[in-house]
Amino acid sequence: MPHVNLSIIVPAYKEEKTIVSTLTGLNTVLSTLNLDYEIICVIDGRVDKTFEMANKIKNSHLKIYTYEKNLGKGHAVKYGMERARGAIIGFVDANGINPRSIPMLLQHFFWYKADIIVGSKRHPVSKVHYPWLRRVLSWGYQMLTRLFFDLEVRDTQVGAKLFRRPVVTKILPLLLVKDWAFDIELLAVAYHKGFKNIYESPIELESSANEDTSAIFSKGFIRISLRMLWDTLAVFYRLKIMHYYDK
Repeated sequence: MPHVNLSIIVPAYKEEKTIVSTLTGLNTVLSTLNLDYEIICVIDGRVDKTFEMANKIKNSHLKIYTYEKNLGKGHAVKYGMERARGAIIGFVDANGINPRSIPMLLQHFFWYKADIIVGSKRHPVSKVHYPWLRRVLSWGYQMLTRLFFDLEVRDTQVGAKLFRRPVVTKILPLLLVKDWAFDIELLAVAYHKGFKNIYESPIELESSANEDTSAIFSKGFIRISLRMLWDTLAVFYRLKIMHYYDK
């Protein structure tokens, strides 16, 4: 099996208009690094033409996977990680995150000899643009997760993270969350299992204020938020009360 230094998972859902530019832009950045790499794009359900558009890209570093039913971002990331060959395995959202963030994450990964590097909106060097209301909600969620899981991480939910392969190998089979609380389950269980070298890295993130503000007040956003809170409470219950992850 060919040696791969870096595997980047890109979960994608309803990204038919942007997936080509996202993947080609990410490949352009990764090609400048002195690393063997692979990009694993997982299309989370055949609900539009995202798979067809991504499949038009001809690149030996790119692998495209999909399945019929939409199962959630967490499931898509896990699906990709299970197929990754890299010594360093990470994931990056298909929208919002500038691919130039990846070299910054890698620099911090090597500097700190980290188990996990977390892209953070709250890093003092980060370049981010997103609405004030989303900032308030994000801050509230981070206070909750810090209380529940003792994680010294200021931002657990940005879709840009890197992991040493042993972390993924040990933690991935234990994870149950398939959707938005996947990040906090992954970090909390890794920390619980002794992978405590978790550090934050700056990122570049652009989010539309108008789209995000309207989404925050939508029924869909409220439903997602309640589901995320429920899944987070479930992780706490499994971790602190049931001791499920000690298996």
